[in-house]
Amino acid sequence: MSIQTGDTLPDVVVQQVGESTEPVNTRELLGTGKAVLFAVPGAFTPTCSEQHLPGFIEKFDAFKAQGVDVACLSVNDPFVMQAWAKSQQVPDGLKMLADGNADFTRALGLELDASGYGMGVRAKRFALYAEDGVVKQLFVEAPGEFRVSSAEHVLSQLS
Repeated sequence: MSIQTGDTLPDVVVQQVGESTEPVNTRELLGTGKAVLFAVPGAFTPTCSEQHLPGFIEKFDAFKAQGVDVACLSVNDPFVMQAWAKSQQVPDGLKMLADGNADFTRALGLELDASGYGMGVRAKRFALYAEDGVVKQLFVEAPGEFRVSSAEHVLSQLS
């Protein structure tokens, strides 16, 4: 069963990437204040690289103006996430999270079997808004779609 509105975010260790890589606890990272977590099926994949992450980069200041932290999650290793963040010119403060073994993704119940595409287990495309670690809004995309988890849509729901 997947996480629902009103549920507390699971307590799992993922890798946060930047200039270096460090393990972080999801509850500590997303458990205080306001946060948007969005997930992509894969770094460097077309929709993720051309629309999803770029939308959150473009709207990053608008989220910050509302006091909302932003984090991007993918079931990729930290080296891939680090290279992707660099290639996309991710601004300081937008957290890039590598969930290499899909532990957090599975704990959320939002995993996707992409074995048919040679990608194994990945995260569904989604976004969630949490306050103090409790999910207030959840936006999970239908397979093959990109609408409700976009930065524009999520931001419009916070206003």
